[in-house]
Amino acid sequence: MGLFDSFGRKRGRDAEPAPHRGYYALHDGLGPDPDDDPDDEDGRDFGAYRPNPRAPAYDEWDARLSHLDGAIESEERRRLPWWRPAYWRDRRKRWWAVRIVAAAIGLFIVLVAWLAITAPLNKSLEPVVPPQITLLAADGTPIARNGAIVDDPVKIATLPPHVVEAFLAVEDRRFYSHWGIDPRGIARAAWTGYGGGSTITQQLAKFTFLTSEQTLTRKAREMLIAFWLESWLTKDEILERYLSNAYFGDNVYGLRAASMHFFYRKPENLTESQAAMLAGLVQAPSRYNPVKHYDRAERRMQTVIGTMVAAGYLTEAEAARIRPPALDVRTKSDLPTGTYFADWALPQARELAESGYARQTLTTTLDSRLQAIARDVTGRASLGGAQVALVAMRPNGEVVAMIGGTDYAKSPFNRATQAKRQPGSTFKLFVYLAALQAGWDPDERIANTEITEGSYRPKNALGRYSDSLLLREAFAQSSNVAAVRLYGEVGSEAVIRAARELGVSSPLTEGDPSLALGTNTMTLLELTAAYAGIAGNAFPVEPHAFVRPERSWWQNLIDGPDSLSGRKHEGMESMLRQAVNSGTGRAAMLAVPNYGKTGTTQDNRDALFVGYAGEGEDRLVVGVWVGNDDNSPLGKVSGGTVPARIWKDFMRRASGAASAPRANPTQQADPGGPVEPLDVPDAADIPMEDGSRLQIREGEVIYSSDLNGEPFDIRLGEDGVRVDSERIEEARRRADEIRREADERAREVDGF
Repeated sequence: MGLFDSFGRKRGRDAEPAPHRGYYALHDGLGPDPDDDPDDEDGRDFGAYRPNPRAPAYDEWDARLSHLDGAIESEERRRLPWWRPAYWRDRRKRWWAVRIVAAAIGLFIVLVAWLAITAPLNKSLEPVVPPQITLLAADGTPIARNGAIVDDPVKIATLPPHVVEAFLAVEDRRFYSHWGIDPRGIARAAWTGYGGGSTITQQLAKFTFLTSEQTLTRKAREMLIAFWLESWLTKDEILERYLSNAYFGDNVYGLRAASMHFFYRKPENLTESQAAMLAGLVQAPSRYNPVKHYDRAERRMQTVIGTMVAAGYLTEAEAARIRPPALDVRTKSDLPTGTYFADWALPQARELAESGYARQTLTTTLDSRLQAIARDVTGRASLGGAQVALVAMRPNGEVVAMIGGTDYAKSPFNRATQAKRQPGSTFKLFVYLAALQAGWDPDERIANTEITEGSYRPKNALGRYSDSLLLREAFAQSSNVAAVRLYGEVGSEAVIRAARELGVSSPLTEGDPSLALGTNTMTLLELTAAYAGIAGNAFPVEPHAFVRPERSWWQNLIDGPDSLSGRKHEGMESMLRQAVNSGTGRAAMLAVPNYGKTGTTQDNRDALFVGYAGEGEDRLVVGVWVGNDDNSPLGKVSGGTVPARIWKDFMRRASGAASAPRANPTQQADPGGPVEPLDVPDAADIPMEDGSRLQIREGEVIYSSDLNGEPFDIRLGEDGVRVDSERIEEARRRADEIRREADERAREVDGF
């Protein structure tokens, strides 16, 4: 009987009620089907009992019920938290096996992906440290040399057997038999406490992909990467990459660089003693450095020879014949590793340098003559113990001179590029530029009366006020109240937008009227570059240390620099010129067209002068800052005093200097010494070993010495060699007198 038959069938009058109302059988029972017609077409009566020809499907229903029970159980298990024991109980072996295999495959895929990302095989072909770069001034004068001494990788096939055997004996005797990890070596190190148990493969993994931290996590990663390297590289490839990148001390990396540095010999030509000494350096390069500690290096070499005998690479007789090698060190550190300019230029040099092991030499934009002038004028200034910074650049951003402090050796912190200080009134450039862009004219007037209302009430220096001033007069006199009022007229957004257009990227507080007086901090380099944008009427200007190729007209059309209209640019320059000629910057006035602005922060904590002079490509944009590192007051020093005088002294001497030849930043032959470390204090006066002095003054090299007590100078300049003949003649006469006196004393002795 169907489940819904009672709903779909119309009940007749004579129909009997169904027995057991509410109960429905789950299978066909015995007896006739009420739906069947009791009389067939032949008239036979089937109302009587007859067996059902269809047998009940008991097995099918049992299977369905079992499936239903399993589904209910699975749903109940799924709802359980995974940490409950019932979640895992009664799992079938097949269920566990499938999931264990899937987890292992997933873990393997994740591990391979992690190794491919964190330990790419091609990284082991690159030097582990940046190779050496020599920076030159624009005229070819060496400035600094930075980076490690590296050289081309070695090939195992070209090395003598005793070179390879020396490293294998002392570092990894079972290198060619293990699979990246040496359990025997680890057990020996744990038992004896001697050695680290790391194989050559593990060492390659450590100094190529990892740090030197001593943690179990780093050690586990080292082992994984060692397996990875062993899976993809041959043993010779691993050994080649290890020998080409291992550290040997003295800033030398790789076997080829080490053999040339210590013995001036190619690794293919190393003797047994030389190979043994180099192999001994790897364990502790500084401790066994043969240049400084030859006795230690010799004892370590004997240890290496002993391990070679124990490994069967040498006999006792062969080992006894090996003698300590003589060093042949020809590399000299004749250049500083850093200067203020070099430290700033080096990251740019790394981007320009080609990848690989080769040493490179790059020519910068630094003008050696202007750098010497900058060092001289800042060194002569009356700073009273304060610090000083100077940046000189062309309008296109080429930095030609940089001073970051009074003494790089004592403090390499670059106050021109790293120190963020308040610019003071030099920031007013952006306020007045915003006013010009808003339609103001330099000859319009603005109130110069004292501000007596509002929460911010700045004062003018020395309490000088008036009813009103022309904009050009307010700018020249550096009126604080006029600048704040002008800021309020043009709006905070316009001032900040003007600063951003000129390349200022430091945070600027919107809605703060003190911004008009330069209370937000920025670097001197950033501020000077903004003035360079006005000097060349092309902005923003990005300061750079290497000559950049000229932009095509198409590049300028698509993404060229912005510029001011002729009227606005002329108006801004007229105010900058008046600030020097008749304003607060009178101490910086030159005989040639000059433009600039003074800046002094609250309580005279910072004093600045930024400006430019000259015409065309020879224009120089120079920024000078004076202050204390602890931000203490400078006393009576202001932007119109010491900084302005430094700026004037530099500009006056630089205006007569010929522009240094410009060169593209291409690789050149490494120049030899002697050299002038341009940013080292007293570089213009170099004492010599024999008591004489080598001085560099006004473009001349002056050699000062004495002859028989009579001093004399030999000058080498653009006009050739000049000798102080009178002094030399006097020295010759004095020598003759000394000779005659000696002869007379000798005759007197003979007479006795």
